[in-house]
Amino acid sequence: MLAMDPEGSGIRDDPHVKVMMAGSTLRKVKSRSWKKPRHFRLLEDGLTIWYKSRWAGKGHSTFSVTELEAVREGHQSEVLLSIAEEFPADLCFTLVFHGRQGNLDLVAESPEEARAWIQGVRKLIHKAQTMDEKERLDQWVWDWFQKADKNKDGKMNFKEVRKLLKMMNVDMNEEHALHLFTMADKSESGSLEIEQFVHFYKILTQRDEVWKVFQDYSGDGEKLLLDELESFLRMEQHEGEQSTQHARELIDRCEPSETAKKQGAMSLDGFQMYLCSQEGSIFKPEHRVLYQDMSQPLSHYFISSSHNTYLLEDQLRGHSSLEAYIQALKRGCRCVEVDSWDGSDGEPVVYHGHTLTSKILFRDIISTLKEYAFKASDFPVILSLENHCGVEQQALMAQHLRQILGDTLLTTLLDGQTPQQLPSPQELKGKILLKAKKIGGLENCLDETLTDEVSDEEEMANDDAESLAAGDPPAECLNENKKKSKSKLSRELSDLVVYCKSVHFHGFEHARSHSKCYEMSSLSESKAKRLAKEAGTDFVQHNARQLSRIYPSGLRTDSSNYNPQDMWNVGCQIVALNFQTAGLEMDLNDGLFRQNNRCGYVLKPDFMRDSGAQFSPEKPEERQGYRPLRLSIQVISGQQLPKVNQKEGSIVDPLVRVEIHGVPQDQAKEETSHINNNGFNPLWNETLNFIIHTPELALVRFVVEDYDKASRNDFIGQFTLPFTCIQAGFRHIHLLSKDGTAIPPSSLFVNISISELT
Repeated sequence: MLAMDPEGSGIRDDPHVKVMMAGSTLRKVKSRSWKKPRHFRLLEDGLTIWYKSRWAGKGHSTFSVTELEAVREGHQSEVLLSIAEEFPADLCFTLVFHGRQGNLDLVAESPEEARAWIQGVRKLIHKAQTMDEKERLDQWVWDWFQKADKNKDGKMNFKEVRKLLKMMNVDMNEEHALHLFTMADKSESGSLEIEQFVHFYKILTQRDEVWKVFQDYSGDGEKLLLDELESFLRMEQHEGEQSTQHARELIDRCEPSETAKKQGAMSLDGFQMYLCSQEGSIFKPEHRVLYQDMSQPLSHYFISSSHNTYLLEDQLRGHSSLEAYIQALKRGCRCVEVDSWDGSDGEPVVYHGHTLTSKILFRDIISTLKEYAFKASDFPVILSLENHCGVEQQALMAQHLRQILGDTLLTTLLDGQTPQQLPSPQELKGKILLKAKKIGGLENCLDETLTDEVSDEEEMANDDAESLAAGDPPAECLNENKKKSKSKLSRELSDLVVYCKSVHFHGFEHARSHSKCYEMSSLSESKAKRLAKEAGTDFVQHNARQLSRIYPSGLRTDSSNYNPQDMWNVGCQIVALNFQTAGLEMDLNDGLFRQNNRCGYVLKPDFMRDSGAQFSPEKPEERQGYRPLRLSIQVISGQQLPKVNQKEGSIVDPLVRVEIHGVPQDQAKEETSHINNNGFNPLWNETLNFIIHTPELALVRFVVEDYDKASRNDFIGQFTLPFTCIQAGFRHIHLLSKDGTAIPPSSLFVNISISELT
């Protein structure tokens, strides 16, 4: 039975947590001039942090420990660094939230108090992250009870229960609600205490659709015996050989009843627990971990890449920030961008040139990179340098790179030999590679000051002026090509470029006969899209040997994104997106890189890794080994979808859309009808069918929306994953917010089948 404190009394006895529960006055800091005291405390549930501005007055705010990712000690944010002289490091700490939500910078009144909050919050985060499914469920029940028990008497009357149902997105007629209430009110007192409320919640969340599946395999309708569970795993979940072993493990892990465990059986509760767990999720567990070969050349991988990494907002007035680098790297990004300009006091600065975006010091970015580059992944980070500095400040940049990054910066060839192919992510683990212009090649024989490269901005201006079909005659000599700028390049900076030398793109023919594997070009989205359409096979072959970087059009001043799928379809590795902008495009990026331990590198399909490859995304049926598949998705039900509109009476009308993103022939979307007024447990039972020609490149995106006949539907949640990572059978899809963060317990229940197209 659920204890009054789902967190267990152990954590409440912790001295640091006790300080948090007693409450403290902490200064909330937003800038050098905005520093205001707020009263913070941890509420009785052991999970909610509450704060308000004055002891009197009504307004207060809360957030849950589950929203926090980490606590940084001392001056570890730009804001706290700016007030370092005023407040010593041992009073300062930063609460870091998941997703794109801003940090909370706080200053305590004493070092002891700061320590208590730092350690206390860390323990609570750890506790929240290690809860099992059962504890998590108890926690939600407890949370709802706390929210609904308005007068805080530890009981809930029918009026409070009715309000609660609205909060939970349940539209239920009064009669039915009263019936459930009476069933749970065993003591007939007219109110529910926490234990009875648990019972009420259980009746409310009983899932007939899960019960039906359970009934199909259970001989006595009460439990699944070992062989019954095993045949469910074999027949429905397509598990084959390992189903016997797996059935045993599942009973051990998911079955809450000791009696059933002893009999080697699974109850309905255990069955539902399994279906809601990671193993019952749509994503193959064996693809979550690092499962790919990491010893192939860099050009054989898709690489998670960010554009204008320094921006947190738009490209014209946005705030340039070190936090933006930390957030991108935390998301597994492995290629970050730096736009450097001459600073007025001799120190190079980074911002979006000729605009009102704020400036940050180049050296501060490099320090941030040193600290955060390898927290989410050990594999190499590429630093894409858009260099607008004069020779003096370029030399200073080179000095900063060497001094700050030390051995982490790759400055020499791995084996001293000029490479015939790029080194692998495995060989480059823990290294930062500079991508920039270089004087000459690794063979060192060219003119000292000339460099055959234009910056993104110039490239963009030339885009429409040049005809860029794959077979263009190459510009044989740079000097004849008057519109190229002759840039002065500092030898010190040039020497730091090893495997990522930026060169201008002169067409596939020229690259085939003249280019080295360590030379790479940057192309704007429009140019890349045109090349993909006109010469897809050439593009795929080019990308088997060399790296290509794609960046958003300069017209996207609002930091919007282009669809990365078009670029992945032709094997482009560095498809740079504005990580700060949530939406479909970042969902696809997060979806592709969710596999392989989110290390930021995903091995391309084998038909894209051979430089003689004959694959065109426009004609997938012409490739060797072409095997289209049929994907059938029965959308059964939804669970506890979040409210879109927080207004008291509003309840969502949800529909589910499934989108396929892949080669042009695979682009498709289908949706269910909408269900009126039920975000709590909508039932669709509708089947959506797709044919997929290139499964190796396809991503599947599940979107839930609140139907609105008068205006655009509102977004409720989504989940995107590679087609190759889908587990067939009865599965739950755990939905994510617009920001890509989890919104438990919201999910979809589906039955998926994948078959060959005969």
